Amino acid sequence: MKRSPDIYILGGSQTDFARNWAREGLGLFDMFAETLREGLANADIEPARIEVGHVGNFVGDLFAGQGLIGGFFGEVFPEMAAMPTSRHEAACASGSIAILSAMRDIEAGHYAIACVLGLELMRNVDGKTGAEYLGAAAWRGREATDCDFPWPFLFDRITREYDSRYGIDSEHLNSIARINFANARANDRAQTRHWQFPEGAFSCDDELNPVIEGCVRKQDCGQITDGAACVILASEAAAREHAARLGVQLGDIPRIKGWGHRSAPILLETKLALSAGKPLIFPHANATMTDAIQRAGFSHVTDLDGLETHDCFSVTEYMAIDHSGLTAPGESWKAIEAGRICRDGDFPINPSGGLIGLGHPVGATGVRMVLDCARQVTGRAGAYQIPEAENMLTFNVGGSTTTCASFVVGVG
Repeated sequence: MKRSPDIYILGGSQTDFARNWAREGLGLFDMFAETLREGLANADIEPARIEVGHVGNFVGDLFAGQGLIGGFFGEVFPEMAAMPTSRHEAACASGSIAILSAMRDIEAGHYAIACVLGLELMRNVDGKTGAEYLGAAAWRGREATDCDFPWPFLFDRITREYDSRYGIDSEHLNSIARINFANARANDRAQTRHWQFPEGAFSCDDELNPVIEGCVRKQDCGQITDGAACVILASEAAAREHAARLGVQLGDIPRIKGWGHRSAPILLETKLALSAGKPLIFPHANATMTDAIQRAGFSHVTDLDGLETHDCFSVTEYMAIDHSGLTAPGESWKAIEAGRICRDGDFPINPSGGLIGLGHPVGATGVRMVLDCARQVTGRAGAYQIPEAENMLTFNVGGSTTTCASFVVGVG
């Protein structure tokens, strides 16, 4: 696998995922503007130096009635009024695809510095309407047709597939949820940082942890929320100039060392049929992470220091454990029982709290993962910092693993 040219991360920003912007009388543009201003300030870069803008957003047209979001750049800063922009949609992986697109711009030499901003406004509608809007990432009319909540229904199907192939214990899924909610308490941007749970909430007690669909329970679910995240990306030459201006070493600036991107048929049942008889349920998910690891010049996931992964449901993280290669297929439970994925374990997963604890504003998630990893490898993650982290992996999923994207973020 050919090494990737490094793309540097000059800075970025993330909103507080506990905020309900509609209740504040604010909308999608307000979120965009605040995040852009804070991202540029964090990177210590002037708006005029940004040469191209990429937006990650899934369903702004439905939740906010707003498309053409790239046009907001010029509304925030007059210096960006003639800047080329584009919007990218890949369901929950929209932010990652926006990053990949910005990377291609830089690698091709078209632009030297790019702004990537992912965002979603989702708490302005009731839960059933929100579930219907999010169902657009499934094949409408062809799957999840006999349920109230399409995604819990489909990820229950993935849980049952795990059970039929290898066996799965709900206690291990409960442990993932418990760990991620605990990690979120240390994250001052997490939606659930102040939440309290009664004894027994992370169990199969139908009152304390009610069933949503099938075997998917309340605590298994990622938190749909409002939020945005931004990263400023640069070529090596632009990053070198930026470092000299700030009086820092180029090697101290975090960078994207490797990437992976794979897609699969939209129907979950088609994916499961394609992997029948194979060791892994989603071979393309494994290939996505393997591509990123190898493009970064590493051999195995354990050469890295941790993972920010997509836990839209606890079983999604369970899948990422064995699909990353941390355990053999079907043996994710071993890493959970051994405490390897805890923040003080040998391979922490979702020290930020993940989608379950931190929150999941769909279009922002892929960008937020990269930003969190950049913070980790520069020692700026605050109370949820992994000691001595130098290289981190992300894994971001759109739909029922229809789109998968992965990045290795590191220093040194």
